[in-house]
Amino acid sequence: MRYEGIARLDKRTKDLVKRLGHDDIAIIDHVDMDRVSAEGLLATGVEVVVNASASISGTYPNVGPLLLARGGVQILDAVGPEVFERIAEGTVVTIEGADLLVDGEVVARGTRLSVAAIEEAMEAAQAGLGDQLDRFARNTLEFLEKEKALLARGVGVPEVKTPIAGRHVLVVVRGYDFREDLDALKPYIREVRPVLIGVDGGADAIREAGFSPDIIVGDMDSVSDETLSSGAELIAHAYPDGRCPAMERLDALGLPAIQWAIGATSEDLALLLAYESGADLIVAVGTHANLVEYLDKGRKGMASTFLVRLKVGPRLVDAKGVNKLYRTSVGPSDLLLLVGAALVVVTVIVTISPMARTMIGLVLLRLRAWIGV
Repeated sequence: MRYEGIARLDKRTKDLVKRLGHDDIAIIDHVDMDRVSAEGLLATGVEVVVNASASISGTYPNVGPLLLARGGVQILDAVGPEVFERIAEGTVVTIEGADLLVDGEVVARGTRLSVAAIEEAMEAAQAGLGDQLDRFARNTLEFLEKEKALLARGVGVPEVKTPIAGRHVLVVVRGYDFREDLDALKPYIREVRPVLIGVDGGADAIREAGFSPDIIVGDMDSVSDETLSSGAELIAHAYPDGRCPAMERLDALGLPAIQWAIGATSEDLALLLAYESGADLIVAVGTHANLVEYLDKGRKGMASTFLVRLKVGPRLVDAKGVNKLYRTSVGPSDLLLLVGAALVVVTVIVTISPMARTMIGLVLLRLRAWIGV
């Protein structure tokens, strides 16, 4: 089949989806396409994705490519990193078979991925998952010794203006089913009014749900300028050696931020901030907690997360999958019950109120006069 469109290129898929349209051809460099990135691409309506790297390398059974293929997206895979040098943003490109062309000239060649081919690759990757688990566990144990201070003693949590002590805190991370789970929690948010902490792109999700984040924590690399400027307190995640990549962007926007240097993930920081600040309950949306999710994030261990969850466990509620647990629906019996209750109320009012009886009598007289009875 032949496809033609405008090339949009970015080595960071989560940045590219912000400017993709239906008629564009997405050119990415994303080895082992993760589920969240695939869902982001699908949401843009794009029909063709060209990947410089292998969408499924066989390291583990990542579901991203399968979601794209089942969603009708054509994938031209493993065309090589040179594609970013040979094609400029906005160039009209054509895909014919396994070839990527510009002005009729082949500039890259890859492999067209079908659903069957992806499923076969996933099955092969599943067979080696035990080895990945072994390496993951060893890496985690290796770093537990270095990061055990997270559990053994309190950490230097920065002071924030937002009151947290004694309140519920909702931490939103851009992970599996985060949008659906956040949508299911809307009644809880409106009623309880928890402190809303967005971890990077999770802050955008909070705004998309109709709320405003109180605090934003992270590297600030996947959150929009509008959200960063929304008035939330900003905590920039710094490395233990003091480097803080987020500050370059925040300084350019003229936004003040607190730097927090700690050897943990940004979502770990958000949980620690809530816990050490005296939160009564911590509700987590979209956080990562299993092997495949961590491999999707490109992490080879979860020492800090393991320790942080041990520490905050008594106050932590993981909302993962809450949208599947219970869905409100109104059936015919509910409507009949509502109508019946309304009739009972009207009957009671008429029975006990002389004024209501008089008004109904007048209405009946007018009806009789109108029909001539």
